[in-house]
Amino acid sequence: MHPELAFAIEVLIAGLLSGVMYSLVALGFVLIFKASGIFNFAQGAMVLFAALTFVRILEMGVNFWLAIAVALAVMIVLAVVIERVMLRPLIAQPVIILFMATIGLNYFLEGFAQAVWDADVHGLDLGIPDVPWMSLLDSTNILISLFDVWSAVICGVLVLVLAFFFQKGRIGRALRAVADDNQAAMSVGIPLQQIWAIVWAAAGLVALVAGALWGQRLGVQFSISLVALKALPVLILGGFNSIAGAILGGLIIGATEKLAEVYLGPIIGGGIESWSAYFIAMLFLIFRPQGLFGEKIIERV
Repeated sequence: MHPELAFAIEVLIAGLLSGVMYSLVALGFVLIFKASGIFNFAQGAMVLFAALTFVRILEMGVNFWLAIAVALAVMIVLAVVIERVMLRPLIAQPVIILFMATIGLNYFLEGFAQAVWDADVHGLDLGIPDVPWMSLLDSTNILISLFDVWSAVICGVLVLVLAFFFQKGRIGRALRAVADDNQAAMSVGIPLQQIWAIVWAAAGLVALVAGALWGQRLGVQFSISLVALKALPVLILGGFNSIAGAILGGLIIGATEKLAEVYLGPIIGGGIESWSAYFIAMLFLIFRPQGLFGEKIIERV
């Protein structure tokens, strides 16, 4: 294979693998938006809280799998508490009230996480080496990161499991009913609070997995909460209420930002990877604000 073509494929694969991780973070946003109609601005802070909890438990000498179980339990309890203490009293309030509540929750969780643990940078080793891995077809000379491969597999499996659970199962049907009309869903006996608790618990699971994977790549530190903001362009592309859109949007963003950095970076200037996703999202907002799979909102007066 021609070296330039092999390099282009290598960059594309790396972008797609990163995109799977973006899809996982975006899925946490989508689930909460489908259940309550709000954009959970605190998802990034939940990722930080989960990563800090996990790494600090590991540093206490706790077994790896036990540390995962304890951190998961902490995130589920945290998510249920958030639903009961913050979200439940705000039922039937305007959407802007719920949105502002999640902004306040974001700052609270960021400070609370660092108050409970610390504000230091922690290294995290999941046992997955971040080294180049030769493609199965050695003749292609395509190298991809072993960590990216395993991260994509882990995130991909979790995304598919959650997507199947919330699309095909009984909870999924109830979630769609709640997303369509909260009051109507409650009138036919769907337990709104229970659905919200399950969705927030799933968001806690997503935060733990994303926090652990990004924690090994970037180190567990305050800035890891900003990674979740990369999910915003993913949501704009795919649609805020579409699980399939979160998956496809993540792949598109991951691939385009890597290709843009490699091929447009030398022309436009460095750092294009950090803002190209938001530029694409801006174009979508202009020409297709509902996203690829989002429902077009029609207001009748």
